[in-house]
Amino acid sequence: MNQALHAVGFLDAIKRWRLAQQGLSSGKKRRVQSENPVIQALEDSLWVKLALYATFVVSCGVMVLKSASTTSFANEPLKGAVYGAVIAAAAVLMFQVSLQTSCRRNSRVVLVLGGLLVHLACLRLVMGLTTAGHIPEVYRFFFVPFVLAPMLHGVLLGRAVGAFSTVFVTLIGCLFAPAGQALTYMILSLVAGITSVLLAHEVRRRLQLLQAGIYVGAVTLLLGLLLGSLDIAACFGPDAVNHLKVLGTGSLAAFGTAVATALIISGLLPIFEGAFLLTTDISWLELSDLNHRLLRQMQLEAPGTFHHSLVVAALAEAAAEKIGANAPMCRVCSYFHDVGKLSKPGYFIENQHEGAENPHETLTPTMSALIIIAHVKDGVDFAVKHKLNPRIIDVIREHHGDSLVAYFYHKAREQKKQEIDKVDRGLENPEDLPRVDEKNFRYPGPRPGSRESGIIALADSIESASRSLKKPTPARIRALVDDIVRQKIQDGQLDDCPLTLRELAIIRESFANTLRSMLHSRIDYPKDDEPRSSASLRGAAPERDSSRIGRVVSKPLQG
Repeated sequence: MNQALHAVGFLDAIKRWRLAQQGLSSGKKRRVQSENPVIQALEDSLWVKLALYATFVVSCGVMVLKSASTTSFANEPLKGAVYGAVIAAAAVLMFQVSLQTSCRRNSRVVLVLGGLLVHLACLRLVMGLTTAGHIPEVYRFFFVPFVLAPMLHGVLLGRAVGAFSTVFVTLIGCLFAPAGQALTYMILSLVAGITSVLLAHEVRRRLQLLQAGIYVGAVTLLLGLLLGSLDIAACFGPDAVNHLKVLGTGSLAAFGTAVATALIISGLLPIFEGAFLLTTDISWLELSDLNHRLLRQMQLEAPGTFHHSLVVAALAEAAAEKIGANAPMCRVCSYFHDVGKLSKPGYFIENQHEGAENPHETLTPTMSALIIIAHVKDGVDFAVKHKLNPRIIDVIREHHGDSLVAYFYHKAREQKKQEIDKVDRGLENPEDLPRVDEKNFRYPGPRPGSRESGIIALADSIESASRSLKKPTPARIRALVDDIVRQKIQDGQLDDCPLTLRELAIIRESFANTLRSMLHSRIDYPKDDEPRSSASLRGAAPERDSSRIGRVVSKPLQG
């Protein structure tokens, strides 16, 4: 097998060398996303998933069994273990049925169920230290990290998984609580967990996690006072000083545990993101820095493409916020979606200057289409080389889907008609007629497969088409947006995208509103009748030539 693979690689190298000799290739192997086949097999294996589920159920039963001596199951430890295993099995069933997106990859199963086990292990440790006398019983629940699993899962995987974690660490955790205190633990765990999930949703700054920890600490302390864990009335009695010390220590424990948990999660987020191939809004905002090497290169070598990407980012981000999609992801992916144009920036109309020769005038329509289409593969090449986020690479591949490069396709058909006329007049041989195959004028795909990718694909087409509007009235802008979206749907470009018709209607409205604010009309300033002096003319900034801009952007060579 290895010899066969080496032989295939050697033959590929020879083919690239021959193409390079003919001027048809650079001779270099294109970079591609590569996944270890062993890791991929483990990710998708049903048997691995069943083993993870079984391990979780058994682990929960064993932990409850070992803690039975300090709980209400001291006389019936096996009964407590069975209760723990049954609740854990219910959690697994709920996870598989209701959270199919999160359990699709086995690494996500490890993240969720492993997080629950670590949370329960911390709870068991605190209960054990309290029983051993290392922690006073009055502070028993103030040292419990109630938000460990809920906050971690809420930030990484969303509110639904965070709420799932809150419910089941509460139900299983009640089995670790001492006799008569299970209800107190249940209330504290549920309220603190739900509070952290609500506050840590769509976190865009690490400071928000710290703030969430402070609020959770306040909620835990308040509930502790209401449930009688701390006696605030005794602070006004005869032994007020000692009771105030207890209250102060309890308050410090409640706030300190919650804040410390939030800080630990904040510090470990990059590790979890890298290990489980996840990206939080915090990381997306860090990636949105325009000083990235590729974006700086685009500003210098392809300024028109850079400006186009900024406008697409504004359109996509606003639309994503309207429908609840990942707006920071849309913003960052829009910045990089056309990075492949850096390989041949002069072949794209937005980077061509007035008076400069259009390189497409000397090429056949087929060759021009190949160059335009190649910017997708070149973009993937740049992205892999610079180790961009895999979601960015997906958007680069999908933002044109398998759509048609219509301008050059129609130009090729017109040239073929002219050649047919020459054949009819006997000026050309029928064998010399060029073949015009629509497949040669279509992007390689795949089509957009996520809501964010679909939004960016629509924003890209609409921004390019909006440049040709001479008088961008609200009615014309709305008609343009509706026409582009209708064409995408009819061409099947959104067939693999989970956008609903209602969401598409909201997206169209958002695009129209954003474009109206960008393409609004300017008033005509009155001209000064008196001639200006030569000195003032030299100091004045030249007015922008709107007719020149109109001529440049109206050329139909958008990539």
